[in-house]
Amino acid sequence: MDLTGLDIIDAHIHQWDPHATPRAFSTLAKLLRYLPVPIDVAAKLAPRRDREFVGDPTAYSGPYLPADYRADAGTTAVESIVHIEVEWTGWKPDETRWVASLPFGVDTPGLAAIIGSADPGAVEFGAVLDAHQTASPLFRGIRTMVAHHPDPAVKSFAAHDGALTAPAFLHGFEQLARRGLSFEAWVYSGQLPEVTALAERFPEVPIVLDHLATPAGLFGPVGKHTGRTAAQRQALLDRWRDDLTDLAAQPNVVAKVSGLMMPVLGHPVPPRGTPTPVPRLVERTGPLLAHALEVFGADRLIWGSNFPIDRPITSLTGAVETVATGLTDAGASAADLRKVFRDNAVRVYRIDTTP
Repeated sequence: MDLTGLDIIDAHIHQWDPHATPRAFSTLAKLLRYLPVPIDVAAKLAPRRDREFVGDPTAYSGPYLPADYRADAGTTAVESIVHIEVEWTGWKPDETRWVASLPFGVDTPGLAAIIGSADPGAVEFGAVLDAHQTASPLFRGIRTMVAHHPDPAVKSFAAHDGALTAPAFLHGFEQLARRGLSFEAWVYSGQLPEVTALAERFPEVPIVLDHLATPAGLFGPVGKHTGRTAAQRQALLDRWRDDLTDLAAQPNVVAKVSGLMMPVLGHPVPPRGTPTPVPRLVERTGPLLAHALEVFGADRLIWGSNFPIDRPITSLTGAVETVATGLTDAGASAADLRKVFRDNAVRVYRIDTTP
């Protein structure tokens, strides 16, 4: 697909250095760095659910910094990025400060906004928000690791389901409204009703649904009993459609057409360095993109690459082409694509586009 003239804000990327900053995967990254065996052999030390989630351990085994993103972007016209928190295990505002210090905008895309980590259920939630805002004027909101899957062999990021509707979480959540901040909801598809209930309760808080709620196992088996049969996958898709339709009825919610190439969706992981062909990805993700466009409309969809997490399956250019093609096939116009790939991110993240 010809993407000439399509200006892009990549509204979902991650930066990390597991050797020098505190990440949930820092210990394993340091171990892989020093073990005198090939990385693929060493990675077998990790639990199966971690291996299935990452697809290729090289994405997590070392730093991923602005120059690495620039290399991945290549000739794709990315003008700026939005950084989303990722498994920082220390004082959460330190990640915002660290990201703001990275050399974006030198010979790399600019840093347009930062979504930090914080837990509305924590006693110190207000102080954490204030510290994030002090750490960078680009801070726009938070994401809380609440993704939980009922299959114990699918990687979860929360100890249990129901985090978004817990009393302490709801009590703290109103502080986002007081500060004019947004909430980034990354959940597995079975948790979509929780996001809908949250959006209904706090209509004044902008909520961004990440990765169309990651229907794990939709494209192939993962875990012990997820996506094992065509019937299971169809049931997963049907429930996802219904629950996403319900969520889209909440006007304070926008959805990211991002993360659709995450290995945990059940994509076969191709040999390293050989991205999955775009037509094959469009065939898989097209029904998701078409339904998202139908229920949210072009004014409430935002694109993000989710790099480097999606890199084992696709290139960054392939990620752009897949979503642009899938949306176009579903009836999106050139003006719609400009909204999805740039303009909606400017509005939702309050990005300053002044030259």
